[in-house]
Order: sequence, then structure tokens, then C-alpha cells
Amino acid sequence: MITKVTGKNQVTVPAKIAAREGIHPGTRLDWQVTNQEHVLLIHVLPDRSTLASQLRGSGQRYRKTGSDPIKNLIRQREQEDRERDQG
Repeated sequence: MITKVTGKNQVTVPAKIAAREGIHPGTRLDWQVTNQEHVLLIHVLPDRSTLASQLRGSGQRYRKTGSDPIKNLIRQREQEDRERDQG
């Protein structure tokens, strides 16, 4: 598929490609120059909410069985507060 670059250096992504790759208004594209003359590499970057949902829970496999990092953090903050109040 061939498209033209506008006077403002804008490019229209063909509808079939946009639909296939999930490109919609606001989608970020990462353009990279390659070592080949006149060849560009374009990566479709996922939106932040997609990245967050993909990362959600990914650290669980590193957690020790029976540990509760949130409780540990709260306990640590309470200890810091007590030490600050005493000092």
C-alpha cells in the first residue's frame, strides 16, 4: 500500500493496517532509521493502560510463599514514624 506524506510531514495509515495493528487516534508510533537506505522500521507502542494491565501481577512469581509485602511496608513505615517521633 502506498501513501503520501503531507506538507506537515503527516502520513495516513491505511485502514486495513490500522485495524490489524490496533492503531487508533492517539496511538504512538516509534520510527527508527535502519542501515538500509530508504528503509524505516515502525513499532506500534501499546498505550499505557495496556502496558499496566500486562504488567499487573508480573512480580508475583518472585514473592516468597507466605510473605505480604504490603503489610511489611506498612510495618516499616510505622516503625519509621515511631523513630521520628522519638528522635
